[in-house]
Amino acid sequence: MSGRRRARACPRTRSEEREISASPCRTCVGCRQRAAKADLLRVVAVEGVCVPDPRGRMPGRGAHLHPDPECLAQAERRKAFVRALRVPGPLDSAPLRAFLSGDGLSEVGRTGPAKRYLASRK
Repeated sequence: MSGRRRARACPRTRSEEREISASPCRTCVGCRQRAAKADLLRVVAVEGVCVPDPRGRMPGRGAHLHPDPECLAQAERRKAFVRALRVPGPLDSAPLRAFLSGDGLSEVGRTGPAKRYLASRK
């Protein structure tokens, strides 16, 4: 691994090192806490809309968020998605809010701009 040690990538202290294994770590854009990648929800921007990407397979720059409405509210208040995803202008987070509330679980990434994008890839 080009001289880097895996154990130092995420944990800051020895106690955290024991808690978080060698899995990849990401920072939540809402609360700014580090967590294992598997514990966070990936979000991508598709045509000016924040779309949840639970499988982590959609192309483009992604931001990670705890699946918690409070973290979403903090990220929106701080305009963290615009900064993390490096897109100009505001982003609509309605599909992401619907996913976190449980309304969009069956249609994740299959509505609006994401649906058009996925249809164009076939």
